Amino acid sequence: MTEETTPKPAAEKTEEMPPKQAAENSENSSPKTVTEETEKTTKKSVEKKPEVIFIGNKPPMSYVMAVITALSSGDINEITLKARGRAIATAVDVAEITCNRFVKDLKVKAIGIGTEEMPAREGDDRTRNVSTLEIDLTKT
Repeated sequence: MTEETTPKPAAEKTEEMPPKQAAENSENSSPKTVTEETEKTTKKSVEKKPEVIFIGNKPPMSYVMAVITALSSGDINEITLKARGRAIATAVDVAEITCNRFVKDLKVKAIGIGTEEMPAREGDDRTRNVSTLEIDLTKT
């Protein structure tokens, strides 16, 4: 009544291992996944988009702190401030406060102005034009 045991192939051996060990062995045995991961990470670093901060009704220092936080959080070197209408003055204040008081090596790269057509309010017959502003800040 003795059972015969024959050596099992490697594929069956990984099934008997705990899931953690099986995962480690499968990662080590397939170099294809490693190259795929490195390709993904290199694509992410190439496709850097500037951080965008939309300016609204809050006090300017709230947005200054958002800019400083974004710059200190990682490898972001470019931030775009966007504002419409009455918030344009706040966006200019945020850019100037950040560049002059807090981050001395932050410079204004570009300024873009434009107009957006907004839908008519209730009771009005025509659309409204609202001014827009984009300020690109770059850390040198």
